[in-house]
Amino acid sequence: MNNPFEDENSRLPDTAGEKKKALWKNMFLINLCVTLLLIGLFWLPQKLEKVNEFLDSPSVNLPKQGKVADASLQQAPVVKAGNLLDTRHVVVNASSENDWAYFSFAKGEPVKVHDRSSLEWDLAFRRGKVLSNGGASNKIGQAGLIDLGSVDYDSVTEVPTENYVTDRATRTEPESPVLLKWYTYNYLTHKLSAKKNVYAFRTADGKYAKIQFLGFNCDNGETGCIKLRYTYQDNGSASFLLDPVEKTPAVAAYPEPGKI
Repeated sequence: MNNPFEDENSRLPDTAGEKKKALWKNMFLINLCVTLLLIGLFWLPQKLEKVNEFLDSPSVNLPKQGKVADASLQQAPVVKAGNLLDTRHVVVNASSENDWAYFSFAKGEPVKVHDRSSLEWDLAFRRGKVLSNGGASNKIGQAGLIDLGSVDYDSVTEVPTENYVTDRATRTEPESPVLLKWYTYNYLTHKLSAKKNVYAFRTADGKYAKIQFLGFNCDNGETGCIKLRYTYQDNGSASFLLDPVEKTPAVAAYPEPGKI
């Protein structure tokens, strides 16, 4: 209901200051919208393109170090856990931007490989990239992996014997689809952190192991040292138990003599 004592002039802005304030407010909103639009048109697509290039790349572009780390980092201490096979820890110096560092589970240490088309190695490392000795990396190798997810390492007492994923070919060089993202990458610090995932591994000669990455930094402050722990079964079994539990065959219940 209209106020009978309110005239038309009282409904208009009281002062010129209020008109000026409203004008500045509208200009601010317009400038803000234009700025956001420009950011969306020019800055955001460039950032998205860089992110896509990173996600699509077979390996991460890390700061070039290339300096050989201390050889003492390549020791493999043994950890015993109950009825499980020994778990070994190893550090592979993969700090070179150009040369691959090869590792053999059978030997339990990094190895020198002159011909990649051999069965002398199981995993190959170069900075953040990892290959396995199978598929596109080596046609005669049987190596492959299965991502078991973020599970407790010691809870994996047996691994599958089938459906292992081998390396695949790309436009530049082979890559392991399972180990493309064994790490998380911090865009601000440009550092890698190992995921807690455990991987089932079939070696180049068809035996089995389980592995878990632990880090990427060397003890001397450099980057490019792949730290991992692994358990290797050398008898061809997919079990990591020292004394596998044998299933007791069911015994038929026969009536005692004379009670038929």
